[in-house]
Amino acid sequence: MIQITDCIIEDPRWDALGFGTIAEAAAGATLAALGLVAGGYEIAVLACDDRRIATLNADFRGKPVPTNVLSWPSQARGAAIPGAMPDLPPAPTALGDIAIAFDTCAREAADHGKTVQAHVTHLMVHGILHLLGFDHIDDADAALMETTETRILASLGVSDPY
Repeated sequence: MIQITDCIIEDPRWDALGFGTIAEAAAGATLAALGLVAGGYEIAVLACDDRRIATLNADFRGKPVPTNVLSWPSQARGAAIPGAMPDLPPAPTALGDIAIAFDTCAREAADHGKTVQAHVTHLMVHGILHLLGFDHIDDADAALMETTETRILASLGVSDPY
């Protein structure tokens, strides 16, 4: 089982959503789908609001606007060849940090006719894949990431977000 080593919930709406359970399930399913041994992987998560994530987005990406999820891998793990699997780390490994914003997630879920839980599950899987070296910079990498996300989400009973 993945260990969310530090889950800071700054906005109480996350508690009402059952965020801790969603985050653990998303992390466990992501690791299992990639054949990574359960246990020994650490992720720190900040469950915040739009104001806080806009500050983080400005500080780290130069974009002073809210976004749904941000991730900071502990090290670069991307593949050298577009569309190839990234170099997945052995256990034990601290994978990195994720921040996720309630307001944006809730708004996007409503706009797309999804439950907030399903959308947050998708965004957590997405963020964890970034920590593992997946990206969507070019078409080949995006196709691999989307296919992987869809497979993981199906294992959690969440329909294809694409």
